[in-house]
Amino acid sequence: MEEVARFIKAWIIAIICLCYCYYTTAKIPKGILRLLSLLPVVYIFIILPFNLTSVHLCSATTFPLVWLANFKLLLFSLDHGPLSPPPPKLLQFILLACLPIQLKTKNNSNPSPQISLFTRSILLVVKILLMAIILHSYYYIHLMHPYVVFALYCAHTYLELEFVLAIFGVLARALFGFELDRQFDEPYLSSSLQDFWSRRWNLAVTSILRSTVYFPTRYFFKRIIGSTGATLVAVMASFLVSGLMHEILICYVTHVSPTWEVTCFFVLHGFCLAIEVAVKKVVRDRWRMPVIVSMPFTMGFIATTSFWLFFPQILKNGIDDKIIRELLNTVDFIKGTN
Repeated sequence: MEEVARFIKAWIIAIICLCYCYYTTAKIPKGILRLLSLLPVVYIFIILPFNLTSVHLCSATTFPLVWLANFKLLLFSLDHGPLSPPPPKLLQFILLACLPIQLKTKNNSNPSPQISLFTRSILLVVKILLMAIILHSYYYIHLMHPYVVFALYCAHTYLELEFVLAIFGVLARALFGFELDRQFDEPYLSSSLQDFWSRRWNLAVTSILRSTVYFPTRYFFKRIIGSTGATLVAVMASFLVSGLMHEILICYVTHVSPTWEVTCFFVLHGFCLAIEVAVKKVVRDRWRMPVIVSMPFTMGFIATTSFWLFFPQILKNGIDDKIIRELLNTVDFIKGTN
């Protein structure tokens, strides 16, 4: 209960700060003065999660405030991003600032193949059942081979993120009628790294990285090294920033100095994606790898590099054990109240 109280206190402070941004900062002309007025809020958001020890509560504070809200407020200082112009209602401003939601755009270039509503409904039922099986299997995790545990962690990470972001999206749509893009688009169907990272995985973060890192970097380097070189540099910069932010999130949860494997994971994927983009520009439509080959190759590469660089830092710091304990305690609590 003390942890929940600290969590509620942190979010009350965050909401007060966002009220200040809405009623005061929005009245300041864009540019350096607006940025200076936002810097105290950015600082407060950075220090708020430090008192939280629960993995889920700390993550549910760090990711929305330290990453999403701060990046969106930096865009807001220049009158760009989802907060500009400010929406007509305060609560809409707060939701757009700190929730991982992305407003639907009319023009969506290179969309992934669409899946029918019936198929999505079937997939949702399967995912719910799969998540239930994973949670139940954690009671017997000590009997499992490490590779099986890794596979469970991969599936769990994806399913929990998709469920949480879907809940945020449903609430935003129901309360305010926001038309939202999907945050995950069946990433296990990805046929390339570009397809995975740009069109299927955690698209709200992808959108923020495009606005704050990719486009400014590409614009700056385009005049120096040309369009193709600037695109590759911008891709690498986006993945580097993403890796550093993931490293920071893990530090908040573990209170341990970073070991940089997670950053290396994202830098490696950025490098491979940059090569992929360059090769596609050379071959264009003259040759394309069959989907039946590219899909398992892509997912195999993502899984292998995750086992190698992403999950070890989580395992070494015992985050997986804390996550499992918290989830199982929640399940046992729900069972006990029925």
